[in-house]
Amino acid sequence: MASVALGIDLGTSAVKAVLTRDGVIIGVGSSSLTISSPRPDCSEQDPVDWIKAVESAIAAARAQSAIRGSEIAGISLSGQMHGAVVLDAANRVIRPAILWNDNRSTAECALLSKRMPDIAKIAGVPPLPGFTSPKLLWMKTHEPEVFNRIRTILLPKDFIALWLTGNRSTDFSDAAGTLWLDQENRRWSEQLMRAAELDPDWLPPLSHGMDQIGEVTSIASKALDIPSGTPVFAGAGDAAAGALSIGAASVGRCFISLGTSGQLLIVDDTYRPNPEQFVHAYCHTLPNLWYRMAAMLNGARPLAWFAGVMKCSVSELLCEAEKADLRRVPIFLPYLSGERSPHGDPDIRSAFYGMDGATGRPEMCRAVVEAIAFMMRDAMDSFGNSFAPTGVIPVIGGGSRSNLVLQTLATTLNHSVGRATEGAEGPAYGATLLAEAGLGLRSLTDLSCDVTLTEVFEPRKDDELEARLFKFRALYKALSALN
Repeated sequence: MASVALGIDLGTSAVKAVLTRDGVIIGVGSSSLTISSPRPDCSEQDPVDWIKAVESAIAAARAQSAIRGSEIAGISLSGQMHGAVVLDAANRVIRPAILWNDNRSTAECALLSKRMPDIAKIAGVPPLPGFTSPKLLWMKTHEPEVFNRIRTILLPKDFIALWLTGNRSTDFSDAAGTLWLDQENRRWSEQLMRAAELDPDWLPPLSHGMDQIGEVTSIASKALDIPSGTPVFAGAGDAAAGALSIGAASVGRCFISLGTSGQLLIVDDTYRPNPEQFVHAYCHTLPNLWYRMAAMLNGARPLAWFAGVMKCSVSELLCEAEKADLRRVPIFLPYLSGERSPHGDPDIRSAFYGMDGATGRPEMCRAVVEAIAFMMRDAMDSFGNSFAPTGVIPVIGGGSRSNLVLQTLATTLNHSVGRATEGAEGPAYGATLLAEAGLGLRSLTDLSCDVTLTEVFEPRKDDELEARLFKFRALYKALSALN
């Protein structure tokens, strides 16, 4: 009897597929993606490439697990949020998808704020270029021939679902990042769509993450060697799916994610907007739950960027950073793509400050590590007194592999953090749990659980680090005034 769940996560740099049996991972596969930047501040991908990567990632996961396609009982999805996939009347892609880290629609954000000064109270966060709504306004102004052909708008993971099932769909947590969702009442907002000059018929139906949205079609069955009729469940945006992967499915659970982007998230049972600090107040993918999240565009990405500049691996840079002369560590701003939380500043950019003739690569890398922690401290402080995490904060994502990153994070936050094993496969694993819930193999209460921490890092007293945090904040203020 089929008993295996398949989770597909459409990330920015890769598609990941995870296979589980009773919540235990039995196979993992991935396939890389590339980003196109046709103009400054633009970030795009061709959705057709996503399908090819899905096929490759699933094949790799199945090869590792040695399972047959007939053993897969259900499929669910996760994916990068905020992207705009626009389709014509025949569900054909009209133009490349505009991604979450695209900054071309700054003027359209200002227009939305002018039309609806209280937009953040409904949508959970003020307009920012990364979100879907201003992207569509940009298309209407700059690509009217594209805009006039639109008959469907989907988020990235939901394009994969369309290919799998033939059905339009999305879940509440992914829809939360569009600026079209009434977060408190969990429905598409006529007011928000009117402000964006959007036809409501272009948007798909809303579901919870464990709701079935269709079945694998004969076309997808042939491509994947998975039986047609296999149930497909709605899934979640990557933030909510990542939360599920480490048990953040009940009130008070929180975690930190350090991937390409960064998140600090806590689960609530009520809608609690805090737009002044650019804290996202969003629907969770589960019924009657919301979450607040500080969303940073840069996460651990600055480490990969600096390693690329230095033409070495991230692990080499981190080894050198351990040996840095702490008296000569400069200040680094990590804002390679602008920043969302807590600044809402798409124009700020990265910079090193405070280098002298004795500053070397180890000191520069140490500054990059510290900047990641400083960025997360800014995020934590933006929650105010209402953010009171209990116990050790789990950390997931590629940045969590480094002891130096986690120790610097614990000291900077003045709170214990731990490396979470369950988060190793992140949103893709969270998607498998939603498939298992949809199949009736686990209850929703089972999704909330403590995670295994392989190592815990306690804060240390470090006055010099605190002094560099002060300089980091002062440098941001000084440089943001130049934009």
